[in-house]
Amino acid sequence: MKRLARATVAAVTVLGLGVPSIVGAAANISTTGPSAPVVLNESVNDNTNLQNNNTLAAVATAGQGASTGSANVSGNTTGGAGASGAATNNNSVGANVTVSNPSSLAAVNGGGAGSGVGTENVSTTGPSSPVTVNTSTNMNTSVQNNNNISVVTTTSQSASTGSANVSGNTTGGSATTGNASNNTSSQFNLVVTN
Repeated sequence: MKRLARATVAAVTVLGLGVPSIVGAAANISTTGPSAPVVLNESVNDNTNLQNNNTLAAVATAGQGASTGSANVSGNTTGGAGASGAATNNNSVGANVTVSNPSSLAAVNGGGAGSGVGTENVSTTGPSSPVTVNTSTNMNTSVQNNNNISVVTTTSQSASTGSANVSGNTTGGSATTGNASNNTSSQFNLVVTN
């Protein structure tokens, strides 16, 4: 009558972010009888699941209005010079945003690093007792990157100059109005690295 010595090492599974470190289990069999085959089955499952959710939003809203006053020279014997000044609005927006997820690359390149089967120790087996070792290592790496980038720029501008009036003078003078101007500038640098 043949006797069969069989040892099964339970699977080891680790779920986590980044690169898992798994130490395989060990099996020890010693002092078997004659004609007692030894079978060792070991399985290691290495599952790495990584998900990055990046949401970037850049919003620039500018409402500008520039206007100059009126220049009026009237009702004088000798009209002089009338002038209104300049009206200017300036707006500038700058944004630098950087998002880096280096663990994504590490998970892809190093998924399963450190995992492996354990150490099987078989000693003092009887005659006609073959030893069979079956090992299985399963490595699954899943990386999901969700990047949502939104850039919104809204600019409302108006510029107007006043009126220039020279009237009712014996000797007319001069009237000038200034300049009205709006300037806006927007700059966005969005960098996402997974």
